[in-house]
Amino acid sequence: MNPLRLVVNNVQRRLDTMFPGYFMGSSPKHDHFKDFGYPEQLSFTNLYRMCCRNGVASAGVDKTILKTWQDSPFLLEKERDGSQGGGTKETTLEKQIRQRFDDLRLWTRLAEADRMSMVGKYAGVILRFADSKPFNQPVDKVPGGLDGLVEIIPAWEGQLQVSQWDTDETSETYGQPTMFQFNESAVDTNAKQPRNLTIHPDRVIVWSKDGTVNGSSALEPGYNALVDMEKVRGAGGEGFWKNAKSAPVLEIDKEAKPLEMAKQMGIKPEDLADKMNDQVADWNAGFDQLLMVMGMQAKTLNVTLPSPEHFYAIALQDFSASMNMPVKILVGMQTGERASQEDAAEWAQTNMSRRANQTVPNIMSLVNRLERVGILPEKDWYLDWTDLTEASIAEKIERANKMADVNTKLKDSGEWGFTPEEIRMAAGYEPLSDAEKYVDDVTDEERGLPSNAPPTEEE
Repeated sequence: MNPLRLVVNNVQRRLDTMFPGYFMGSSPKHDHFKDFGYPEQLSFTNLYRMCCRNGVASAGVDKTILKTWQDSPFLLEKERDGSQGGGTKETTLEKQIRQRFDDLRLWTRLAEADRMSMVGKYAGVILRFADSKPFNQPVDKVPGGLDGLVEIIPAWEGQLQVSQWDTDETSETYGQPTMFQFNESAVDTNAKQPRNLTIHPDRVIVWSKDGTVNGSSALEPGYNALVDMEKVRGAGGEGFWKNAKSAPVLEIDKEAKPLEMAKQMGIKPEDLADKMNDQVADWNAGFDQLLMVMGMQAKTLNVTLPSPEHFYAIALQDFSASMNMPVKILVGMQTGERASQEDAAEWAQTNMSRRANQTVPNIMSLVNRLERVGILPEKDWYLDWTDLTEASIAEKIERANKMADVNTKLKDSGEWGFTPEEIRMAAGYEPLSDAEKYVDDVTDEERGLPSNAPPTEEE
């Protein structure tokens, strides 16, 4: 045998001994899930409980949703600068849609469904139509226009389960759900009258990363880190508590007289051990209890606990990375202004990407469904939503001031660095019209003043 190959084999055997399962193709001897106490398979219950009881997990989900839904979008008939930016006024239909959506609290409920989808593999948006049909029937056309949409019901994955699948290979919906089962009490146990319904897919919008029930939870990649954080936090808290109030160790002196001690306590000698146990238990029950000893010394065993911050920080950074969220955003630390601004800018871009690739497609699926059933007319609908990466008003004004300063420095050269229109645009305002430039020609009505308003200083 080649001596070199023999040396390599010996090295591999040694490495396999040090790291079982990673070399020479042998089967692993360690199950890291069991070794470290991680669940091998994550159920919705695991993820839901973690989000409910772990503050970091809850913050990761809630802060993502609060940033994504920082404000509500506008549904417009065509792409343009709509109601948000002070551009073209909304049409009559757009106004009716906005008012009806506000009445239904549609955007708020969709944001809640978006939050639910981050915890589970998917969430559901159940649509209640005024079509006089039960939930388990398909939807044709809903009369009444916008009033035909009665309610929006967001549902957790644990509440909305697929009860039937399309198994016909020749069907257009092959492999998709043909019926859902909605059990409201499966998650919301405090509901006074929980709903339990069989629902047709026409009345459900599946809200997930890909629009199917085969999505993934946003908490899954960082779940093990969350478990580690709970271990460190729980062990630290319990350790400090036990150090503060630990059970005493009774050291009996060689000259101790147990019989005399039992006599003083008014008990039989054979009951002395039980009486001492009861006395120690009472002493442990409160800091102000009396511990009576006679010929004994009560000592405590203190445990030296390492600082938990370092171990907690490792798991925190791991979870933060799994959520694509800066740690400063996740837990609210502000250690440096520049670093915080850069983290905030990166976080805004992350949520813009999430909004574009997940949230908006799910919203447009709802819009398409409302078109199909006649709630909305068929149009090339456009969703107008404020850019999360847009500069704040203070930043815009500062930018405009700097542009004006450049013009001041260039005035002796007779050249313009920036036009007034460009400066107004930098400040977030539309360029002035000719009528607005020449205020002497503007009437009180055009200024928005009553006709009997007193003259301004300029007049």
